[in-house]
Amino acid sequence: MATPRAPISLPAEQLILVDARNRAVGRAEKWAVHRDGLRHRAFSIFLVDEKGRLLLQRRSRAKYHSAGLWANSCCGHPRPGERTLAAAKRRLGEELGATAPLRYCFRATYRTELPNGLTENEIVHVYFGASPAAFALNPEEVDAVEFLTLDELLADTARRPRRYAYWLRHYLHNHRAGIRRAIAGVRRRRR
Repeated sequence: MATPRAPISLPAEQLILVDARNRAVGRAEKWAVHRDGLRHRAFSIFLVDEKGRLLLQRRSRAKYHSAGLWANSCCGHPRPGERTLAAAKRRLGEELGATAPLRYCFRATYRTELPNGLTENEIVHVYFGASPAAFALNPEEVDAVEFLTLDELLADTARRPRRYAYWLRHYLHNHRAGIRRAIAGVRRRRR
């Protein structure tokens, strides 16, 4: 397979490289990290509405990987020197034009080769929070959003897995009980 080429529009961004215990061991440019499959720190966010439904986003078709796929509410990478929770809140604003209090719920680790020759190799801090009433979607990041119950999402990912980003399917398969607990916790705090 040919080595993937960086999209011309991809801005240079440094990511935090980590060891298997999530200790920072260096930094590298985002494109190189995904091209070479280097383990790095990331975060994912699930926003939950008052009915207990999860907010999903369809990634912009302009994204350099997993474009047009449905994923969790928001995801990204902390920058060197940036706390992961602060990075998560930053990305909520950048992608969804939203703010929300977030709580850490679990950590996920996965590695997968993407169809375009890139590799995701992440240790992910997963946060949950109450969904705000309004969003200002950034079209360079997000094409659309929708709310689904966990059971609806599980049924649809089983029926149409290619519609969803790998990491979302990984969370649903490996962290389902944690997701259910987190949804219930957000709903309790909303009352």
